[in-house]
Amino acid sequence: MRVLIAAIAVVSASAHAFCGFYVAGGGAELFNNATQVVLMREGTRTVLSMQNNYQGPPEDFAMVIPVPVVLKKENVKTLKNEIFSRVDKLAAPRLVEYWEQDPCYVEPPYERDEEGGVEYKRKGGGRPGGAGLGVKIEAQFSVGEYDIVVLSAQDALGLETWLKLNKYRIPTGAEPLFRPYIQQGMKFFVAKVDVKKVTFGKDGMAALSPLRFHYDSEKFDLPIRLGLINAKAQQDLIVHVLAKNQRYEVANYPNVTIPTNIDLVPSAKSEFPFFYVSLFDRTLKANPKAVVTEYAWQASSCDPCPTSPLSAEDFQTLGADVVPSKGVVKDAYDASQGYVLTRLHARYDKSSLGEDLVFRAAKPIVGGREFLKDGKLLEQGSRPDTLNNFQARYAIRYPWTGPITCKEPVYGRWGGPPSNQLAEGVKAAQNTAFVARDPAKVEKLAESAIAELQVKGLKTEAGKPMPRKK
Repeated sequence: MRVLIAAIAVVSASAHAFCGFYVAGGGAELFNNATQVVLMREGTRTVLSMQNNYQGPPEDFAMVIPVPVVLKKENVKTLKNEIFSRVDKLAAPRLVEYWEQDPCYVEPPYERDEEGGVEYKRKGGGRPGGAGLGVKIEAQFSVGEYDIVVLSAQDALGLETWLKLNKYRIPTGAEPLFRPYIQQGMKFFVAKVDVKKVTFGKDGMAALSPLRFHYDSEKFDLPIRLGLINAKAQQDLIVHVLAKNQRYEVANYPNVTIPTNIDLVPSAKSEFPFFYVSLFDRTLKANPKAVVTEYAWQASSCDPCPTSPLSAEDFQTLGADVVPSKGVVKDAYDASQGYVLTRLHARYDKSSLGEDLVFRAAKPIVGGREFLKDGKLLEQGSRPDTLNNFQARYAIRYPWTGPITCKEPVYGRWGGPPSNQLAEGVKAAQNTAFVARDPAKVEKLAESAIAELQVKGLKTEAGKPMPRKK
């Protein structure tokens, strides 16, 4: 797959990456705000869903998205915004609280069961033609607030000139970046937004209807270099991939999993997002140019869950209705037998990124669970396995403070809160691109050691209580 997402818009400075760039009329400063991407992949079919925010003057603007084939109206649809929030929260780094159980509690005896286990011409000629520029309008249709045309182009300069003739200002340096995509025979999907159909908030922000489109291509990648045209500073890109029985990673950059199963001090409860961006930045410093895996889990389950798992309807919304095996997702249980949700997180600037992201299949991994190695120490990091169960999970643990009524207390057993205390639930770290960054937060808030980053921590072993005062 080769998908280039560029948008024609006037936008404010931001920290979230966009897989392309913004251009617009009027000669305004152009900067990206925020984009979320969910890719569903099966065989050669890719379903790309994206949500974009726009902030600026209420004037018509558009998105330009190079795609491998000429898309037809039936290939494109709009979605509701809620689906992106659900996916993002489900796969986001999470903080959970555990309370040490009564060290003198003795489990009642139980018995195991027998199994042992519990070309197109525009009407009215409103838009200049492109024949003399090597640009051809292949198709046109409308979906929601988007008036869409699909272009083909013979050379990058011609495409740049066409956009300028259509009163769109191209950022300096765009033409050379167009060239490799045109050489590959890419088409250009141009979605112009009718602002009369969009509601702008008091801050000038408009949340556009998410777009979903699908196509077939042997390649599976995501062009992101053009987004750097609008970059003032570092950008964050989070990509979620849904695929049957398959985790994905990148093939052309280093891969690393985020350190997980780190115990935090109680004050981290209000500072979790700050801790996480510090941990993420430290991970990238130790692994330059890496793309970080934050989540790889069966898509219809979770443990712990910051939100409900994806439903059968969610899978259909994100593309299960158009993949080769369409119709097989009947319910959440059926989906759980197949789809894996992978979350990949990159942070980069103009000097650190030279290639688009190319995805490859990866073997299953586990990590970030309440799993004891050898029945003693909580596992940290990731390791290979037969099933994907990896997540960025962090915990605040409250040692037992009640009376000890037995001679041989057993410490380090964790669960829910005492009957007189309510748990606040699992906290998800979202929108971390906008969080203030302080590298020292890791040492300040981590109780357990982080071997990958050579952080000693306030205690040496995750999952064990802090030393008790006598």
